[in-house]
Amino acid sequence: MPERDAVDEILEQWSAERPDLDTSRLSVVVRVMALYKPFLRQATRALDPLQLELWEYDVLSALRRQGRPFALPATALAHATGLSTGAMTNRIDKLEERGFVDRKDDPYDRRSVIVKLTSQGRKIIDKSIQLRLEAANESLRGLRPDEREALGGLLRKVVITSAEIEKPRVDRDL
Repeated sequence: MPERDAVDEILEQWSAERPDLDTSRLSVVVRVMALYKPFLRQATRALDPLQLELWEYDVLSALRRQGRPFALPATALAHATGLSTGAMTNRIDKLEERGFVDRKDDPYDRRSVIVKLTSQGRKIIDKSIQLRLEAANESLRGLRPDEREALGGLLRKVVITSAEIEKPRVDRDL
């Protein structure tokens, strides 16, 4: 019999109290929700040796993934990290102070700026991605490679479905 966790107990309690309900969906949702905090702590700890905050990693990672010249307009960078443009401006300021990014006027749009990784920013993100991968590997050490791939695929489906649910719906009758 597989090892039991707190969610198994919760589902059993609901089944005993409300046998008319199918609570099996909670088996997945509650477990995914429970993983958020430990995964967040683990990611944060992984970056501690570099004195890098997770939000800094997210922004630098978005730039690094673009390939040369490792740059994006600030609005695209905000979109890539799920932030408002105002929040992104604040983060760019802090990363610029640390020497991780440079900000230049966009030659094609006077209202926009281009954010580019500096060589120092590229070094720190290249070190940090290795630490994040090691932390992720540790988090998933109980799964075989084929199980990781299967779980990733299943979670992708859930993420896509959840994103569709969150999209604003336009009432065409208005």
